[in-house]
Amino acid sequence: MTSARLNTVLLGAVYFIVGVVFGELAKWAGTEQGQHRWRLTAWVVSAFVFAAHIAHEHFRLRSRATVLALHVAQAVALGAFLLAAAATLHAMRLSSHAPYWLYLLALVLWPLMTGVPAFVAGFVGAKVLALVSPRESGGH
Repeated sequence: MTSARLNTVLLGAVYFIVGVVFGELAKWAGTEQGQHRWRLTAWVVSAFVFAAHIAHEHFRLRSRATVLALHVAQAVALGAFLLAAAATLHAMRLSSHAPYWLYLLALVLWPLMTGVPAFVAGFVGAKVLALVSPRESGGH
């Protein structure tokens, strides 16, 4: 497995862990304001992971903008897929009365709803980085 592919899988797992851990913390917060703070913290942590991934791809791996954007989008989409899978398993375990097809639909929609914007943001981020910090051309 290449370094970039391994990063994608590991960071997808990080997004999943952040979602699960901070989701649990939000449940235990007790107040609506506390829940909001834990969810906001999850967004901030995920944003740092996202920015670090872009920086790593740009500066360390010297990836072209489209490759960089694809890698960060794949990591985000993988994290979303894992969260959707966990939600589906949780609903099945609880014998939720919600239709299971909605959960199965989430397995497709969550990765798309997160991966596509992540691709756009990664591509724009890579282009901005290329303008403000030129480096030798090349890369993947």
